[in-house]
This record gives sequence, structure tokens and C-alpha cells, in this order.
Amino acid sequence: MIGPAPSQPGLTRALQGVDHLGEPVDLSVVEERPLSIFLNSREIVTAMTIGDYPEYLALGFLRNQGMLRDDEQVTGVSFDEELETVVVRTAQETNHEEKLKKKTRTSGCAVGTVFGDMMEGLEGLTLPETQVKTSDLYALSAKINRTPSLYLEAGAIHGTVLCHGAQPLVYMEDVGRHNAVDKVAGWMFETSTPASDKLLYTTGRLTSEMVIKTALMGIPVLVSRSGFTAWGVEIAQKLGLTLIGRLRGQRFVCLSGNERLIRDLNPADVPEEPKKNRRKGTIGHD
Repeated sequence: MIGPAPSQPGLTRALQGVDHLGEPVDLSVVEERPLSIFLNSREIVTAMTIGDYPEYLALGFLRNQGMLRDDEQVTGVSFDEELETVVVRTAQETNHEEKLKKKTRTSGCAVGTVFGDMMEGLEGLTLPETQVKTSDLYALSAKINRTPSLYLEAGAIHGTVLCHGAQPLVYMEDVGRHNAVDKVAGWMFETSTPASDKLLYTTGRLTSEMVIKTALMGIPVLVSRSGFTAWGVEIAQKLGLTLIGRLRGQRFVCLSGNERLIRDLNPADVPEEPKKNRRKGTIGHD
């Protein structure tokens, strides 16, 4: 699995504070830095990010904005750490001026930006009717929540995991769930990984933005530890996307695609989630 690297230099900073008893306390705090994304010679956006996997973030953002087609020939991806920029170059000249005129601020933390009509590309979209084993859901939840991560190191961060069956494949983190999803999308674009048999797990809320991005990536199943928004559920139901939330220990709620669930494991046989492994605080509550 490509996973988080909580010990990577530059992702956190050691700070000292004072706790509720007036005692000094040492904390590891997540860094946040700007990253400007260029498509050929055009600056597209500046995102606030933790700084890891900048190339995947740039590719995934452009892919999820409809600025890179699945068959687009990318000739180069260059990251300049000093200038805090990523330049994605394509064989064909690109022009997205009309799309760039319309921006939508998303509901994610480290506020995200969507260019153009948020619903663009969904008309006529058909997702595969992939079945989901509940045993896989329980296994994934246990594996992901025990994986060393930046969240467990410092908190204040979101995670998104691309999975196949009960196996996590790629685990990305960032201050905004939209960035974490874009990193996964960038990896899928770079590696030409098929989406039809995959599941996307997120620690954040199941909002319209998350549902739309997942659907446009061609992934038929979206799962979260957190809750839902009504519009997110409505879009999932229209698209036929399986939507599962509040997955914690033995429990989950399915609000779209219940007919595709294979309940092959009695929840009573699933151990409750140990308190020490429960994700609390800002994660999943941005």
C-alpha cells in the first residue's frame, strides 16, 4: 500500500503550548503551505496543502476538474519546491478560460474550489453495479484505523483510501478532504488504474462534492466514518452510487445502493472498535 509517511520531514512542526491545568505541553502540529498548480503556461489555482505528493495532487485536481481527459497525453509534471509550484504539461494546447470564470467554493476545510458547473459530466453517467461484502467493510475499517498516519501523529487532517475488496491500495492525507481525494485521483491517472471495481473510503463527510468527485472518477462505492448531507445522498441515489456512512466498529448506515450489499458477516461477530483507535476531534468533522 502507498500510505502516509508521518515521519517525513516538513509535514509537522513541534510546538509548545499550555494545557488546561496551566502545564507546558509539547505538540506535533501539521504544517500547511500553498501550492500553485499550472496547466502548461496557465496558472489554475493555489491550494493549501500539507506538501506531500504534490505531483499527484496537481494531476488529480486537473483530472477532477475536467481539465485533463483520461486519454490526455501528459508530457511532463514538474514540481519546484522553492517556488511551491507544480507545472503539468500536455501534448495538446489547452484552453479552459470559460471554465475558470466560474468558481464554486466547496464545503471542505482548507476551502476547496471547483471550476465550472459542479454537475458537469454527470449527465448520462452510468456507474457499474458493483457488489460490496460487509465483511470487506469491517476489514477495511479495522486496517485503516490502525495504519500509522499523520492524523494519529498530529490530528487536524483528513484521509482518503482507495481500496479493492478488503485491501487498501493508496492512502492519502491532507488538511482538506478534497485534496486527499485529488491525490488518489492523480495516482490513478498516472498509473492508469481502473476504477470500476474499487471502493473509496474517506474520513470526511459525504457531501455533494465528495459524491460528485467519486462518481466522475468512475468509482461505484463511497464509504465514510462520518455522516451525510442530503444533497450528497440525493446525487448518489440518482447516479446509482453505493453510499455508506457512520462506519464504526459493528455499525454503518447505507443510504444508497443497499441492494448491492452482501451481508456475509454477522455484525455481532465483529469486535467493537477499541477506544484508543477511534478517530476523534476534527477528522471527519470539517
